[in-house]
Amino acid sequence: MSTPGTARSAGGAADSAGQSEALETLARVGLIAFGVVHLLVAWLALQLAWGGGGKSADQSGAMSTLSQSPIGTPVLWVIAVGMIGLAVWQAAEVFRWRSGWSASGKARTKALRKSGNALIKAATYIALAVLAVRFALGSGKSSSQQQQETTAGVFGWPGGQFLVGAVGLVLIGVGAWHIRKGFNKKFLKQIDTSDASPSALRLVTRLGQVGFPAKGIALALVGGLLCYAAITFDPSKAKGLDGAMRTILDAPFGQFLLTLVAVGIAAFGAFCFVRARYPERT
Repeated sequence: MSTPGTARSAGGAADSAGQSEALETLARVGLIAFGVVHLLVAWLALQLAWGGGGKSADQSGAMSTLSQSPIGTPVLWVIAVGMIGLAVWQAAEVFRWRSGWSASGKARTKALRKSGNALIKAATYIALAVLAVRFALGSGKSSSQQQQETTAGVFGWPGGQFLVGAVGLVLIGVGAWHIRKGFNKKFLKQIDTSDASPSALRLVTRLGQVGFPAKGIALALVGGLLCYAAITFDPSKAKGLDGAMRTILDAPFGQFLLTLVAVGIAAFGAFCFVRARYPERT
């Protein structure tokens, strides 16, 4: 049986690992890779908007684009390793806040919120790592197709329809959080701007103000499609990010709206490069 002292010791060890220079370097690689993926998604979205799209405008399309380049396979392996590093980085964040789980009031709420955010990010990075490995091995497939298959499988579970709807609502909430973060500029807390020049700070601020809302809109649309799939009990409606992009394209003035979202996602990718220099976890 573990004691509080043992738990604190484990948490301290995990936090020390999370702050280690080796893991921080790996996290920097992961953040750059994360930025590259977003830039590729933005490029695919622009191609979709203006009639030249042949691949899914999502992470799988980005990985497929990389896999077909001369240096694609090594780059995909670097992305996979970087994503795993980011996942471990976020797992260490959970241990850092673990002592606050048994607190009360706002301290406990904050600890649980920070831990939950870190777990969601870790799961996202692991999913991207798996996707990169599959494309590196030549067995990758469309994220939309995979999401539809997963949704169909979950529908077979007891209460599966409600679970899919709940996941959709969570994604809508995460999207709204990204949009809010872009407007209130809280993304600036993720980087150390103490040594930044006024012009550099303005650039970083603009990237976040454009990038976070654009990504939030895309995530909220993915969540909306999941909710629609749950309501209609039709897994084919769960079309992922590519489906969200096509939904934007089908709206009035869709080409221009999708172009704006693509530019925003590219800005988010550029913001990831800035974060790679000062990779704060929070």
